[in-house]
Amino acid sequence: MTTGEATAKKPLWLLIEESFLELDPQSLSGPNLEASIKQIAGELDNAGYNVSNYGGNLLQLRWAMDDMIKVGRPFLKDFNAALSELTLEDVADAYAAAGKIIGDVGKTWPKLKESGRRAEVIRIIGETKLDLLIKKAKELPGDDGIEMLVDEKVASGVIINAMGISEDKLKDVTDEMKKRRAERARVEKLLEAVSDKSDEEKVRHLYDNNVSENLIIEIAKVDASVIDSVKKAMEEELKEKQRLAEEAAAKKKAEAEGPALEEISPEDMLDHIEAIREIMEFSDQENEIRTMCEQSSIPKCLVDIAVTEPDKLDELEKQAEG
Repeated sequence: MTTGEATAKKPLWLLIEESFLELDPQSLSGPNLEASIKQIAGELDNAGYNVSNYGGNLLQLRWAMDDMIKVGRPFLKDFNAALSELTLEDVADAYAAAGKIIGDVGKTWPKLKESGRRAEVIRIIGETKLDLLIKKAKELPGDDGIEMLVDEKVASGVIINAMGISEDKLKDVTDEMKKRRAERARVEKLLEAVSDKSDEEKVRHLYDNNVSENLIIEIAKVDASVIDSVKKAMEEELKEKQRLAEEAAAKKKAEAEGPALEEISPEDMLDHIEAIREIMEFSDQENEIRTMCEQSSIPKCLVDIAVTEPDKLDELEKQAEG
């Protein structure tokens, strides 16, 4: 017999029915019947219900006993069996599920249809839904089960105990869920800005704003062929941008390095060689020489000769002098 806070929350009629599940069939025959009634009444008295000394409660116990003997089994066997067949889909609407249970089980147990019992049935349906949610949550991979319970607005303490996780873990999961919701809200706002555009333009707009492909598919609800087409077009554009960037970089590098050796005029050659010699008098460190030559806009081809074959500068100088 259950006692304490959990028991106090239950109505007397349900506690009576629970006590019947513990009875031995022999206790319902002959002289044992009255003794069983007195035993159950005493246990209910100890649980805080005045049954032995209150005629109305004692009559409720006797009538419930008569109904059980008439049917041949405890009410809760039928009731619990009906509960066990419920699915999450069945209990989505607790009121509708309670109505169905009351209608079906009430055919054998008419008292279940009494208005005073409906609230308790709805409460039990709620507990059944929670049990089914937890069962499903434990079957889901990763953090999906925790997220499902959060979405179902299950109390944090219940989630922590049921899933065997810490408060920090639950906070991490809920924080991640908030981030995803915020991202979805951002994507939906981005779509509003291009609501009158074609699907191709919508997809491109989302890609340009760093939206993941999964979210584009989920929220924009465009055909996969549209996404493939936009991706292909963007890839071609990216290749062209990359080509132009490489050309620009090569041009900039060539401009920085200066003309090739054969393109330098004799006059410029003599000026550059003179400048290089002045720099080499100042420093004999290659890095310093290159830096100062670059600052003086001396062609790289001459700088390379200066640091690798300095004697060749004399030859180039003579050629430039004619």
